[in-house]
Amino acid sequence: MPTNPPLARALAERNFDRLTQVQTAVLADAADGRDLLVSAQTGSGKTVAYGLAIAKNLLGDAERFEQAGAPLALIVAPTRELALQVHRELTWLYGHANARVVSCVGGMDPRREQRELAAGAHIVVGTPGRLCDHLRRNRLDVSQLKAIVLDEADEMLDLGFREDMEFILEATPETRRTLLFSATLPRGIVTLAKEYQQQAFRVEVEGDEGGHADIEYRAIRIAPGDVEHAVVNLLRFFESPSALVFCNTRDAVRHLQSALLERGFSVVALSGELTQNERTMALQALRDGRARVCVATDVAARGIDLPNLDLVIHADLPNDPEVMQHRSGRTGRAGRKGVSILLVPPARKRRAEMLLNLAGIDAVWGISPQPDEIRKLDQERMLKDDLFAAETTPEDLVIAQALLAERSAEDIAAALARLYRARLPSPEDITDPGEGRVRSRAERAQERTVREDRSAGPRPKLGKSSPRHRMGEDSVWFRASIGSKKNAEARWLLPMICRRGGIDKTDIGAIRIMDTTTEFEISARAAESFAVKIRRPDKEDTIRIEALEGAPQREAVPEKRAYAPRQDAPRHDAPRRESPRREARPPERGAAANDFARDERPSERPFKPHGKPYSKPDSGKPRSENAPAFDRKPDFKSKKRHQDKPAFAGNSRRDRGDAPKPAFGKKPKKKFRG
Repeated sequence: MPTNPPLARALAERNFDRLTQVQTAVLADAADGRDLLVSAQTGSGKTVAYGLAIAKNLLGDAERFEQAGAPLALIVAPTRELALQVHRELTWLYGHANARVVSCVGGMDPRREQRELAAGAHIVVGTPGRLCDHLRRNRLDVSQLKAIVLDEADEMLDLGFREDMEFILEATPETRRTLLFSATLPRGIVTLAKEYQQQAFRVEVEGDEGGHADIEYRAIRIAPGDVEHAVVNLLRFFESPSALVFCNTRDAVRHLQSALLERGFSVVALSGELTQNERTMALQALRDGRARVCVATDVAARGIDLPNLDLVIHADLPNDPEVMQHRSGRTGRAGRKGVSILLVPPARKRRAEMLLNLAGIDAVWGISPQPDEIRKLDQERMLKDDLFAAETTPEDLVIAQALLAERSAEDIAAALARLYRARLPSPEDITDPGEGRVRSRAERAQERTVREDRSAGPRPKLGKSSPRHRMGEDSVWFRASIGSKKNAEARWLLPMICRRGGIDKTDIGAIRIMDTTTEFEISARAAESFAVKIRRPDKEDTIRIEALEGAPQREAVPEKRAYAPRQDAPRHDAPRRESPRREARPPERGAAANDFARDERPSERPFKPHGKPYSKPDSGKPRSENAPAFDRKPDFKSKKRHQDKPAFAGNSRRDRGDAPKPAFGKKPKKKFRG
């Protein structure tokens, strides 16, 4: 325990009967007065550790601080929430020593911070960007600095604050004491420590003995569309005073928050799109008990310490093991027990196993709590509710006697049970996707081929159908309230059915699109869970889906075997049948005038020239000019259509050849002007 009386008194008021491992390590004699490079998991008490470690540098042998002036200590944190939390921790730790702690974080009013810095401070806590801004504007005087702490230094490197950290370290006096606290020690942290620390004392705290010893990890198998329902059942099953639900994107945070609010949970959101004031109010609501659930992105995974936080749910799997540990580290802090649950769809099972293996965590695999289990727990909790343990007043007895006079004890108890259940969100029905591993694409294709081979008989083509295989007798038919009149197509109906029913496309058979409805078949193994899930309301789709009794009866097209020629179709090697010629009919009246009704060829008919006489063949000119017009080949290079026509094509002057030629290329004569 610390030897400084004000700090020891503050710890006693907070029920600190013993120090954690990291707190004991930084107070050891070997670390006294030296630069520290500390590696410890989140939740291991690092804030109190460096608060106790720098006490001797700030106070010396005195018990209280003198009047505030230039800061004596500077704490740098990566996020606003962590900086504000460190500000609160150091405020109560140094409260009996009359310390003045000032925070400088982004999102707050910089003019207020300027006034507080001008009034004097003993300890300044802030984020890298805001501290650099005050340093460049000469609002922060670091000439009297005796100690600087970089909290969550690895996170600051990941967020791109390396230049700001180097700028702050170079601006501080060389005689200051430098303490680096980090969950991990990557190469960048080691390089930074060698450059800005002098013979640093290294402290490493193992994760098993640190903040994660009291965390129970569970992995829950869920269907792809059951994330919201699984979160609802887990919150109802554990009934934690405070719970954190982590999502990977802001859109997912907004969607899940709205879904939980509709079901009656007191929930707040925490993401980067919120202002600092909104984020502060959300955290304050959790601390005050006005909200029990917080849906957040990874911005809340670092340094957030919430009271009575016993449950952490990973609605979306984290990107790496380190993020998973930081998320889970929000619970199981300071000796409290906590539960961290990962929701794992079938397609993400392999990734979840890899994350757990890399983190060295043995998780318990199972399924989501079912409604029957939750109702049984509700009954037990109702009997142990604080309402029955409260002291009964005379007014309560008067009302109770009046109720007993009018109603039976059974009716009063039933009304009390209904009133108790009405304030609780209803649990959701969830199906178990199974323990089997995820099938590869090749395995699914092979299974589909085997199923097609086993199906007996030919495949009739009934109306419009998807290219999926038929499922034979082991299938159930469903109907959707949309058809071809509303542009229904199998290419977007297939993913919609998979999403609504939480099934894979291999479980869907034929899709028959009619004018106003669409009928499709689902495999028998997935039909039961599909029927349960389509009864739930879906805000995105207004298409109603219902089950049909038996396969629909339709007029089928005559059967034909796939890839086989028809029986009456001619083979390619069979002799070709010649079509019979039409018998010649006797010429009708006036048919003699028609040249094509005669048997004689046009070239054998007497020629009667039209227009100008043509030259004889023996005139010595080329054949193309001497030949008759009907025997002359057309000149396709000519741009004038009338030159390609035979001479008897018309009776115009140009067709007869006596049309005057236009005088192209000649200039008109100028009129004489006298």
